[in-house]
Amino acid sequence: MSILYLDTFSGISGDMFLGLMTDLGVSLEQIEAEVKKLPVQGYRLSCRREQRTGIEGTRVEVACEEQHHHRTWADIDRMLAESPLLPPVRELARRIFRRIGEAEAKVHGVPVEKVHFHEVGAVDSIVDVVGAAAALQLLGVEQVLCSPLPMSRGMIKTAHGIFPLPAPATVEILSGCPVVDGGSDRELVTPTGAAIAAEIAGFGPLPEMTLERVGYGVGGRKLADRPNLLRGLLGRANPGAELETDRVTVLETHLDDANPEWLGALLESLLAAGALDAAFAPLQMKKNRPGVRVTVVAPPAEAPALTRLLLRQSSAIGVRSYETRRFKLRREARTVTTDLGEAEVKLLFEGEKLVRVTAEYESCRALAAKSGLPLPEVYRIVERAADLAFPTTDH
Repeated sequence: MSILYLDTFSGISGDMFLGLMTDLGVSLEQIEAEVKKLPVQGYRLSCRREQRTGIEGTRVEVACEEQHHHRTWADIDRMLAESPLLPPVRELARRIFRRIGEAEAKVHGVPVEKVHFHEVGAVDSIVDVVGAAAALQLLGVEQVLCSPLPMSRGMIKTAHGIFPLPAPATVEILSGCPVVDGGSDRELVTPTGAAIAAEIAGFGPLPEMTLERVGYGVGGRKLADRPNLLRGLLGRANPGAELETDRVTVLETHLDDANPEWLGALLESLLAAGALDAAFAPLQMKKNRPGVRVTVVAPPAEAPALTRLLLRQSSAIGVRSYETRRFKLRREARTVTTDLGEAEVKLLFEGEKLVRVTAEYESCRALAAKSGLPLPEVYRIVERAADLAFPTTDH
């Protein structure tokens, strides 16, 4: 499996991403051919080799004529939807712009359909987004991962006036994504760059892989404290390293005075509030009291809210937490047809190898209630249908 890792020590912008793609071998002419399918005029794409603090990379620039009108999100989405772009390029570009549009709508308090784009909706950003979607398709990577994005401090001048850094739209776009203090008063992550990263990449550490190429996308400004570059590491997953990984936060507390009736409600509340998993385990605690260990696996962004829930809805007075790496099989939801009706199943992959198919409990329970058959028998019927429809690689 081919992997692209985005090393964002100087942030990310649309033009830096295009520069990185061309530095990794994608032809600018190929990108431009896809962008030219849009009814957008008044721009010119160019690329050249430039250095930042002695490191050479590719600088892609979108030169635009003065524009005297604004586009709404609805205008841009309609233009993309009706365009002859390659389907994967078209749909990715629409998702990126929807992410930007929803962020702008929240910041300005208007419906997304009525968002008027200024910097983001200008011709250069349309070219950046569609060019990025086209370049990623042309590069042919199967997985994109990204380092935490560096957030700046200070102020920036926009069409709406003076805004704080990070720009409000950037903050909204990156909701749920890992970020770090960038230690800079210059804008490192633009709304367009943030939306590209958030839409195409998972976030985490550099994965185990065999490194094949390294590229650099050059930013327009020269920064005093770092090279203004977006680095990309392109490689292939090593044999046996096909498992997907992400970062999770584990929350844990010990209870020796909890009403058992509360615990059932607590578990349901934790899962409803966004926990990936939650479980109880028996303990023998101080003063020979029987107790319960509560363990919650959470997305890092949800950990603070889940911690507060634990403290408020249980007898806990403290919660331990730590972040860890999680290995997991890739999963896909599918449907199989049986004599009892349709049933949902889950396909589990190691890389591209299908290793297991499992029946979904809720679907099997509904079929059992409808047919009057015992639940174990329904499981066997569904699993036989799944084995026929989706034979695993190991068979």
